Amino acid sequence: MNQDKIQRIIDSGVDFNIKEILTKAWEMFKSRALFHVGYMVLIGAIQAAFTVYLADFTFLYSIFLAPPLVCGFYLVANRQSQKEYIVFQNYFDGFKYWWNLISTNLISSILIVGGIILLIIPGIYLLIGYMFCLLFVIFGGFDFWTSMELSRRLVHTNWVKFFLFGLALLALNLVGFLCLIVGLFITIPMTYLAVYILFEELTIDAADEPKDAIIHV
Repeated sequence: MNQDKIQRIIDSGVDFNIKEILTKAWEMFKSRALFHVGYMVLIGAIQAAFTVYLADFTFLYSIFLAPPLVCGFYLVANRQSQKEYIVFQNYFDGFKYWWNLISTNLISSILIVGGIILLIIPGIYLLIGYMFCLLFVIFGGFDFWTSMELSRRLVHTNWVKFFLFGLALLALNLVGFLCLIVGLFITIPMTYLAVYILFEELTIDAADEPKDAIIHV
């Protein structure tokens, strides 16, 4: 991805249709439902194992495993968007970016928590603002600070709309929880797919080469 092109996108401002993004996420989920649900079950099992058997080390999961695992949804979503062949092991491609992902996730999380502890509102601002930081690491090849700042600045152009998008995703997962919790195995993957779809739509013009738009670092 070309950082100058991203800056031009930021300078021009962005807008999007929340309902349209969620509809596309649902269609993307349905096309590989068994894969997405199966991977979500796997992540849930790993989290449960830490909670039940390694309760004192759950922070290790959050720091070292969660970022590359959840990014598996982004990477598979990218393959779906590009109509590439998908195998289940593609979900684990996030570990190829392991160090950059954990450093970006850790630092952004510290800033978010710090903002919430201090004044709450700055924390909420950063929580929404860093929505795309891990995607900029994977698909842009940027370092942690550049990824965090690009995400924050992009979201800042229409922060209220992104906040409403975040609330829509929260509501979606609340519905999943109310459906005997099992619904989360559908709504959580949809959440990540929706974030990817939005990211792709907003940054597609930032690719150095259109054919390889946000496919390779």
